[in-house]
Amino acid sequence: MQLSRAIDAFAAHLENVRRLSPATVRAYRADLADLVAAAGDRELDAVDLDALRDWLWRATQRGDARSTVARRTSSARALFRWAREEGLVETDPSLRLVTPKRGRTLPHVATADSLDELLKRMAVAAGEGDPTALRDHAALELLYGSGVRVSELCGLDVDDIDLERGTARVLGKGSKERVVPFGAPAARAVSGYLSRGRPVLAARSEGAGGALLLGARGGRMGPRAVYALVARTVGPAMGVETAGPHALRHSAATHLLDGGADLRAVQEILGHASLGTTQIYTHVSTERLAAAYRLAHPRA
Repeated sequence: MQLSRAIDAFAAHLENVRRLSPATVRAYRADLADLVAAAGDRELDAVDLDALRDWLWRATQRGDARSTVARRTSSARALFRWAREEGLVETDPSLRLVTPKRGRTLPHVATADSLDELLKRMAVAAGEGDPTALRDHAALELLYGSGVRVSELCGLDVDDIDLERGTARVLGKGSKERVVPFGAPAARAVSGYLSRGRPVLAARSEGAGGALLLGARGGRMGPRAVYALVARTVGPAMGVETAGPHALRHSAATHLLDGGADLRAVQEILGHASLGTTQIYTHVSTERLAAAYRLAHPRA
């Protein structure tokens, strides 16, 4: 079997058997497409250890991050592990690959004051009644107020929101459902959008269905639109050229821990499978504390 056909079959296995999210399957495909580009579309059993090492070496030479190379190593291992189980190859050449150590990079977070000022400005703009401004305000308040992923935000339906309790039911990674809380500002923003913004947007299309956040044409708002929204609003507030929805998720988690929230409670809110993933935010809080000390203490 050719490498490209094997990747197609592997992707189908990930989607239909392992039930991984479309985004995760696309990530595997992208990593393995890079292998095809480097090694050529040869027979699967002709891909040996040298070919894999050359592929990863090329990635490092063009400046790919260590995290990217590590992820691609994992993708190759997953492909050949599956191929070995399916009897497509006799030996697994990826077993002797060395995974590069990932460098620890702390996520960038916005200050609570900068986000407060931004969201106040958006509330004023939404108060003028423009449906898009109402939607954008609700989207950012939910992203920051609940710490959800952008895919979870875009997947929300109206029925998933409980304004009385201040909770949202989201479908996270691995199709795991959880209920996340959000505060009064987000509740007010969503309430205003539902009463004055969404009906206008929904009237522009018959395909709105039950989606909470609607695009300009009335369909469900997609992740790209949310990325663009965050880039033009949160980016300037953080003083960075590029900022995505995860910046608000990072900020929410860090501010929760700064405020004394329990680490496991933050893990549940974020939907992390491992507590170790959540612990990165304790390092962010420590770094912020150390920076404040160095700036303010006369003996620093």
